[in-house]
Amino acid sequence: MKIGLIGTGRIGAFHAATLQNVPGVTDLVVADADPVRAAALAGDLGVRAADDIAAMYADGLDGVVITAATSAHATLLHQALDAGVPVFCEKPVALDVPGTRAVVARAEAGRVPVQIGFQRRFDAGYRAARAALRSGELGWLHTLRACTSDQSPPPAAFIPTSGGLFRDCSIHDFDIMRWLTGREVVSVYAQGANRGADFFAAGDDVDTCAALLRFDDDTLATVTATRYNGAGHDVRLEVCGSAGARFVGLDDRAPMPSAETELSWRRAEAPYATFMERFHDAYVTELEVFAEVAAGRTPSPCTPAEALEALYVAEACDRSRRTGRPVAVADVRAAGAGAGGATPGAGPAPGSRRGGRRSGP
Repeated sequence: MKIGLIGTGRIGAFHAATLQNVPGVTDLVVADADPVRAAALAGDLGVRAADDIAAMYADGLDGVVITAATSAHATLLHQALDAGVPVFCEKPVALDVPGTRAVVARAEAGRVPVQIGFQRRFDAGYRAARAALRSGELGWLHTLRACTSDQSPPPAAFIPTSGGLFRDCSIHDFDIMRWLTGREVVSVYAQGANRGADFFAAGDDVDTCAALLRFDDDTLATVTATRYNGAGHDVRLEVCGSAGARFVGLDDRAPMPSAETELSWRRAEAPYATFMERFHDAYVTELEVFAEVAAGRTPSPCTPAEALEALYVAEACDRSRRTGRPVAVADVRAAGAGAGGATPGAGPAPGSRRGGRRSGP
């Protein structure tokens, strides 16, 4: 199987190295808007570099992995679909709802599968928590608590193209909550703050955020994120039910220094420093699954349509933090709000129980 990879930055280099060890992948070709960077990675890994993306497709591919800049995702997805090549793309599909919807429509009308890279779906802890909840072991769910906390902020140049903290970081929590529960978020209330570098505010973003979510069965969830978690890279989810609970991410490397004098467990290793450390195994598994998707042996485990649902929640949160009001996700879905999220928000959060479309397996 010949796989192409577009985008040879940090995550692209990691995925390229991973693909070399994925069963069934016999040939890897890399490309980048910067041919020098692509050639350097190819030299380091002992693989081939294409002169450009068109040349890579002309060489014939069985699948393509997109790890380029976020702003290029939608264009590159359309290009792969036009070429009839199965495609894996890091999230997000696009920076805004209209762009994402266009990819969803194109993918659903096409003949090849698309897999979006929400890697938490392949993390052992999240999968175990999902299984416990779906089996009934936890009883009925009442509360979810999620956090995504970077140890240190990204470069200033990243912020204007990131889509903002809700779309860049918290969207992982929105996706995994839908996947884990099979329920839909109906309303949000969100806040954001800037306590760190000036470039976040200059980029119309925040460095810390918090959101309260209500699901269609009245389960409540809190989602927090920050770019400044000095203790380490912290990603956790608490799944709390009437008969039990599961805490995802509470392992020996969780950056959770206790203020208590007595503790029954002690951290054996240094805390996680980056998301690539925290989710190393999940990243490997998702690419192994993509090889199966590209070979036609399994359906996509995360379609663009699923990614769009998570984006609706992120859009609603960004709109809420801008307007200071609760926002109904249905209003964002109906309006097709763009990346700016500055359209006036919806009314108060609904409190009645309502059925919703369940997420895929």
